[in-house]
Amino acid sequence: MRLIIMGPPGAGKGTQAKFIAEHFGIPAISTGDIFRANVSAGTPLGVEAKKYMDAGEYVPDEVTNLMVRNRIDEPDAEHGFLLDGYPRTLAQVDELDGMIGFTGHRLDAVVVLTVDQEEIVQRLLQRAEVEGRADDTEDVIRRRQEVYLEQTEPLIAVYKERGLVHEIDGMGEVEDVTKRVFSALDVVPES
Repeated sequence: MRLIIMGPPGAGKGTQAKFIAEHFGIPAISTGDIFRANVSAGTPLGVEAKKYMDAGEYVPDEVTNLMVRNRIDEPDAEHGFLLDGYPRTLAQVDELDGMIGFTGHRLDAVVVLTVDQEEIVQRLLQRAEVEGRADDTEDVIRRRQEVYLEQTEPLIAVYKERGLVHEIDGMGEVEDVTKRVFSALDVVPES
């Protein structure tokens, strides 16, 4: 299975990604994890990415694309993967198509966790309080939600046109959301 998981910040993507990856025996690949691994290993791409990260800038597509390409070329991703945090732009959608197409495979599905925005804001405010994230103010959280919608809606539209999107209600208990995800994905033929 070659999958993408999308959803606004706080929707539970990271939690669901672990369960999905385990269920299908594929690695859950988060771009944040890839960045941190490359930076801590001091790879040339990591050194390049760190310059942007330290300046609070987005890591450019060409650096991100190379990191993702290198990661999905690793042996554990040979039979599939779940991407979290990539693609984030239409250019990255095209790049990912090329990466997967090069291996003779195709993308199987895009899981989009849908959640009530007010519920998410409250969830993230509570998490910020518990974890002591002073920078996670209500304004910052709401802005992140807006940015997600602005950047991600066009990607979801592309994948909807291809018939790959499975919108999953991300509200409720973790186990219930996981059951909904599995019931949607278990009908998807693997590439």
